[in-house]
Amino acid sequence: MEVILAQPRGFCAGVVRAIEIVERALELYGSPVYVLHEIVHNQHVVAALRARGAVFTEDLADVPAEAVTIFSAHGVSDARVDEARLGRLNVIDATCPLVAKVHLQARKYSCEGAEVIIVGHAGHPEVEGTRGRIPGPVHVVSGPAEVARLAVSDPERLAYVTQTTLSVDDTRDTIAALRARFPAIRGRELDGICYATQNRQNAVRILARDTQLLLVVGARNSSNSNRLREVGAQAGMAAYLVEDASEIDPAWIVPGLRVGVTAGASTPERLVQDVLKRLAGMEDIEVRQLTAEPEQVSFNLPAVLQHNRPSAASSQEKI
Repeated sequence: MEVILAQPRGFCAGVVRAIEIVERALELYGSPVYVLHEIVHNQHVVAALRARGAVFTEDLADVPAEAVTIFSAHGVSDARVDEARLGRLNVIDATCPLVAKVHLQARKYSCEGAEVIIVGHAGHPEVEGTRGRIPGPVHVVSGPAEVARLAVSDPERLAYVTQTTLSVDDTRDTIAALRARFPAIRGRELDGICYATQNRQNAVRILARDTQLLLVVGARNSSNSNRLREVGAQAGMAAYLVEDASEIDPAWIVPGLRVGVTAGASTPERLVQDVLKRLAGMEDIEVRQLTAEPEQVSFNLPAVLQHNRPSAASSQEKI
């Protein structure tokens, strides 16, 4: 059985930075360090950081005054920032810089008098954080059907931004629907979808040329991991999202099958290697990897953590 590994796959620069922020904060301040929401959407990452002294919470009211508190990579609303300030929390912001860029653009549109439409999934932490950064009217749509039902105050004063972890194809369709219904709408096409999301989806499309089965290693609450599975299914593969190797169903594996394996942007590489070991225990396998240029993007830590900064590579290895 041939197994083809996607390239790129796994951790993106924003995830590496977010994990490194928690690790570095634990080194500098000791435990406990509080983290609002899961730092990234992967239970294995969260469990490893919890074992080192990170405390994950959904409610800032549970955090003691002056405690070191980290905002997750997904970003937070202005109300959360104000709540942390009132609670006298020592905040370190791990918001992905690409998400922060969307926040700034959305706020700019709103301050210019536009109603802002977020293309994304209502209730997702990133979308709720972006919604909470917009001072004026805001709407959330996830697809063309919702665009058709959208009620706005002034069709001539609209703008849109996108969640960073969406399917490129689906988002393109939604933007086309917005432009067809509201010709005056402003927005930056697919600029808001992050480089890592696009690269990983493109790699799945390449896998689809030579494979019949796709295994996406990632958390079920990970938007970008779910989009990878959807891209594979749309390309004609049998596509499954597995959180780890234990979730692989032997019934999926047929001798002579070509299997593609990829991983969401918050998935540690060790989980991918565990999947390869599980497959090797079912069939004789030959593994090869797609050829692609490695991603060179990296983001700086917040200034308060930059002294004696550990390397991004060591952060990935530890998690």
